[in-house]
Amino acid sequence: MKRREFLVGAALLAGTMARSRAADVPAPSPGGLDRITDYFNNEVTSGRLPGAVILVQQHGKPVYLKTFGVRDTRTGLAMTPDTIFAIHSMTKPITCLGAMMLIDEGKLALTDPVSKYIPLFAGTKVGIEITKPDGPTTIELETPVRPVNIEDLLRHTSGISYDYIGAPWVMEVYSAANIFEGPFNNRQFADRIAGLPLTRQPGTLWRYGHSTDVLGAVIEIISGQTLYEFLKARILDPLGMSSTKFVLRTPEERARMARPLPSDPILLAGERDRLAHPEWESGGGGLLSTITDYQRFSQMLLNGGEFEGRRYLSPAAFKAMTTDHIGPGSGVGRDYFYFPGDGFGYGYGIGVRTDPGNAKPPPPGSLGELKWDSGSGTYFGVDPKLDMVYLMMQQTQNERSRITPAFKALVYDCYPEGLRRP
Repeated sequence: MKRREFLVGAALLAGTMARSRAADVPAPSPGGLDRITDYFNNEVTSGRLPGAVILVQQHGKPVYLKTFGVRDTRTGLAMTPDTIFAIHSMTKPITCLGAMMLIDEGKLALTDPVSKYIPLFAGTKVGIEITKPDGPTTIELETPVRPVNIEDLLRHTSGISYDYIGAPWVMEVYSAANIFEGPFNNRQFADRIAGLPLTRQPGTLWRYGHSTDVLGAVIEIISGQTLYEFLKARILDPLGMSSTKFVLRTPEERARMARPLPSDPILLAGERDRLAHPEWESGGGGLLSTITDYQRFSQMLLNGGEFEGRRYLSPAAFKAMTTDHIGPGSGVGRDYFYFPGDGFGYGYGIGVRTDPGNAKPPPPGSLGELKWDSGSGTYFGVDPKLDMVYLMMQQTQNERSRITPAFKALVYDCYPEGLRRP
């Protein structure tokens, strides 16, 4: 037997054995599920949340799907399972899956320099903050020790930032560059990012930023399609994610859109920015989706890259995507401003639970769980140990840092003590 055939067979056998073990896991307790209902009913009736949709799925079937409140306080229309949400950074795992598919097919390589596709990156410098005795702090530019590569974009070690993350000089440089000025597409946006200094040497620090947006431009250049055309043909349509898109075209779709409370200025500003740039298909945060669409993507991840008889990634590529690449021995530092979470590392576009973490007791969950969330309050988790996916769709920036950990704790409180934590 050839080595590759052996490895593929071993990976598939391991996945089958894991699912077999998970089949013995008890269903979530009815009392625990009732507590989820009580929690979100209270969030809505207290006025902290306009509405939400919650899904818990085990062994491939929903065991809990409930809607709460309204999708828009202006219209009073009730939340429904087909309500559309701005999922912001939960776009990233989908875009990164697209890139991993190209890598799987040999059309893209982790070691490819980004400048191979976006030539302006050949001239990108690294910004270094210099504080001289009795003098002002200045920013000096130096040549990268190596080019930014595709792996850097996938795992956020490119040195590319967001305008709200990093030292003051980083935020000042990004804000002054007006990178969102006027109309622009993915390639034009990538060129704008290439003109900014990197905040660290490539490969040395995990820093959240526009890396996945640049990756979206790379996908377009390789595929010859817009990012949406590529994702639609390769991921969204095959998975049956018919409501997942960058722009809503019809009045019926727009009526299904969830909206934050009038007291949530950051999300309202994000909504205005999205509507002002329909031409920008942001691979890092531009998709709109429903809980039933994203459930199918999540189940594909739980299945090891396969869904309803169709394989999206080879076992080897799936393992690479869902393995921590920023942990001990990787040479990657942890960003003070943001990190995937206590006990989590990061794969290629997704958070991966690697250890119990530092909190006592450890945060709920399982080793090997996958997850990501977003600035709009949406969240998804994939737990192979419990053969479970769980999703929360809501639109709140004000309350998300409080609600997200509470939601996850409520989900795991549905299980016996021994299954709640790593």
